[in-house]
Amino acid sequence: IFQKATLASVIIVSHYGFNSETGFEAMDSLLSRGGLDSMMYTVSLIIVAMCFGGVIEKIKVLEVIAEKLLIFTKTRGSLVLTTALSSIFCNFTMADQYLAIVVPGRMFRKSYEEKHLKLKNLSRVLEDSGTLTSSLVPWSTCGAFMMTTLGVHPFAYLPFAFLNLINPIISVIYGYTGFTMEKDDEIIEIEEKKIEEKKLVENL
Repeated sequence: IFQKATLASVIIVSHYGFNSETGFEAMDSLLSRGGLDSMMYTVSLIIVAMCFGGVIEKIKVLEVIAEKLLIFTKTRGSLVLTTALSSIFCNFTMADQYLAIVVPGRMFRKSYEEKHLKLKNLSRVLEDSGTLTSSLVPWSTCGAFMMTTLGVHPFAYLPFAFLNLINPIISVIYGYTGFTMEKDDEIIEIEEKKIEEKKLVENL
């Protein structure tokens, strides 16, 4: 409105970017940026990854995988370890941070409830493993963004990404020791009521 730009020019700039010619090199460098077109590499990665995730969920692949993995989740610690490894595996295979959180989250939600654990425990494990390791995978959306923005390959800064490497390990240690792993009292009460009702029925 104030620059008297046409709707067509606004759409073109939004898509292809803006070329500033103020005469000041620093200002022109700051303002001359690409639009949506310059970000299509990252955007297309996200779109493809989300489509892939939707397909494998719809054809029930997740349920089959979950059944196989649940064999190794007999204890609380093994459940946390399996969740963390699954999130990291999803980052490497599905190439998207969101899928590395959503897919294992849906797969293991019921297992956490069965072990009377609050779902915030599951959320923390997904954050520690799925979110923090995504930037270490070069072909994932986060790794691709870091590489194009910083000009540094993820494997180059990987040895120095202490938070990303240590957090998943600490999360697994918490799982085995039980430290900060809060129980869900409501689920425990419901289970106890079910047991009592079952006993009453058997006595009758």
